[in-house]
Amino acid sequence: MSEPVYHGAGIEALADIETLLLARLVSTRSESGNEGPACRLLASMLPDLGWERVEIDEAGSVVARRGSGVKELLLLGHIDTVPGGPEARLEGDMLWGRGSVDAKGPLCTFAVAGGSVDVPREWRITLVAAVGEEANSIGTRTRLPLHRPSACIIGEPSGTDGVTIAYRGSLWLKLHAEDGGAHLSGDGGPLTATLRAAAKILDEVEALDDPQKPVIERHSGAVAAMSGRDEGEREASILLNLRIPLGVRPEDMVELASQAAHARGVTLEVVEATPPHAESKDNIVVRALRTAIRMKGCKPRLLAKGGTADFNLAAQWGCPMAAYGPGDSHLDHTSEERISLSDYLKAIDILREALRLIMTYGDDKLRAV
Repeated sequence: MSEPVYHGAGIEALADIETLLLARLVSTRSESGNEGPACRLLASMLPDLGWERVEIDEAGSVVARRGSGVKELLLLGHIDTVPGGPEARLEGDMLWGRGSVDAKGPLCTFAVAGGSVDVPREWRITLVAAVGEEANSIGTRTRLPLHRPSACIIGEPSGTDGVTIAYRGSLWLKLHAEDGGAHLSGDGGPLTATLRAAAKILDEVEALDDPQKPVIERHSGAVAAMSGRDEGEREASILLNLRIPLGVRPEDMVELASQAAHARGVTLEVVEATPPHAESKDNIVVRALRTAIRMKGCKPRLLAKGGTADFNLAAQWGCPMAAYGPGDSHLDHTSEERISLSDYLKAIDILREALRLIMTYGDDKLRAV
């Protein structure tokens, strides 16, 4: 495989493997569905970081392991990105490029810290660089039945001093209507029906929202895609994404949308429903991360996110978990996406210490650290 091409002053001179790993991975594009080159690159570099067994699974995700104990500590990141973004380049301490924040920065933090921490005999560490998180989460869905972790950390940007303990849920709905044709003067047809049904749903979601509440408790909705025609056999489709706050079930929002769709003669399909999820701020993973952040001279922040991540799916494992990783999440998916290399290196130190605490101390003992 040919070496990636780096752009910008200084990037070709990176000498340490920690920053070189991140620079190479960010310079290798990996939009959802086209992660192969980035996965092969990561898999080729992991043995030099201390990982003992590395493979690419049936979904295309990279899976690496260390140790052979009965307790599994799972580090779940994702290697895919959304399209677009700035050119990969280094400007001083800042590494620019799509995925630098979401979520190759957190993933590389996992790879370096997990590959260098001592693993006690009763533990094993697994690293998963999942594909498809920005699309259908096929990477994580494939791993769900294959693990029973004792603890899990999700790789998402929280900042070096942040620990994310909650995400809203997500509901994808498809509205569709069609007919054999009619004149617009007498019948608005499928395009009008689906638009009015979608507007009704979004209006009702907006009415449920309270701008004074934290984002984790707020409703929101948006049109993700739409198509249609008004000639011959007319048809129209609209894809909606609703964000579900804590305390609300996806089923409740489906019922609300179904009533609006039925009133307009529009069919409603639930494409995907992911419940919201929150972890206790006192679980062993959160406490270990908070303790490690303080030990490195920072004040920890607990975060609740308005988006949805593989965090919500990993809740099915029922183990203590949190999301952690360097980077400013306000920059992900934008043309300004970039990460501070010094923050990235600090996050590696913090995570390494947190992993040590999780595997060294029992749940009760960690309270006294």
